[in-house]
Amino acid sequence: MLAPPLQLIDSFLLNYNVGDVLLLSFVLGAVGVLPTRSLRLLGLHTVGIGVVLLILPTTTMEPSAGSFLTSSFQYKLFGSCCS
Repeated sequence: MLAPPLQLIDSFLLNYNVGDVLLLSFVLGAVGVLPTRSLRLLGLHTVGIGVVLLILPTTTMEPSAGSFLTSSFQYKLFGSCCS
């Protein structure tokens, strides 16, 4: 029997943390902003993601099995570079 779609999504997302979701949204948002050719909008997007990464507590960014980065300090460092 197939699992309901929400259970499949939940089991997939358990391998990632908030920092991974923000990094993915940064990349997808930047790709979405590029066709507008607006450096101001790209800068606002970059600074916005950087500030959110800096404000979030490190406990929400603890690496798990499928995380992109290996420590919560690396997420904070990426956030400080973006803002």
